[in-house]
Amino acid sequence: MIDLTLAMAEAAVKAAQGKAKALGSPMTVTVVDEAGRLVLSARGDGTGFLTPETSRAKATAAAAFRRSTAELTTLGAKGWGFWQVMPIVAQGDVLPTLGGAPIVVGGRVIGGIGCGGGTGEQDQECADAGAAAVKG
Repeated sequence: MIDLTLAMAEAAVKAAQGKAKALGSPMTVTVVDEAGRLVLSARGDGTGFLTPETSRAKATAAAAFRRSTAELTTLGAKGWGFWQVMPIVAQGDVLPTLGGAPIVVGGRVIGGIGCGGGTGEQDQECADAGAAAVKG
């Protein structure tokens, strides 16, 4: 069994923050394990005061549903009600909006990474970069 380690989370945060810097966008990055438990959160300089909560909720959504939140937003846009009410049902702990990616090692989802602070597209680019940086 592969567990998400602090070192893996640090690598993900570093890669996501690097991508944010390249995009010129402040970014908060949060990493959770496969059960949505916090592993690491880094609030970027100049980010909004809610970005730690929203980035964690995006990371949790990616880990829980084992797919990118970009995919989840597509499902919601198609009118599938489940994705539209999920943030309400989960009381803000899950946010299926752009900016979350599952962390996959050896074909298994071991956690999620969520980013907030830029546009949705920037958040997603940073999350994808962070997830790609994790090696088992």
